[in-house]
Amino acid sequence: MKVRLKKSLIGQNKNRIATANSLGLGKMNSSTIQPDNGSTRGKIRRIRDLVAVEEIADEDDLSRAIN
Repeated sequence: MKVRLKKSLIGQNKNRIATANSLGLGKMNSSTIQPDNGSTRGKIRRIRDLVAVEEIADEDDLSRAIN
């Protein structure tokens, strides 16, 4: 899963900021590749209004997402 922070963390609750940081998101438009598991999906659910999620289907998509 590719997760991108689409809204600023300024003015957010400290727990939401910590959740974004645990996903590796610190600044607007930063993105990370995360494993597709329950833990990651739970974190995304907590900050769903701040992030955009893109499913990565195969290794070709993964290499394009990283670059």
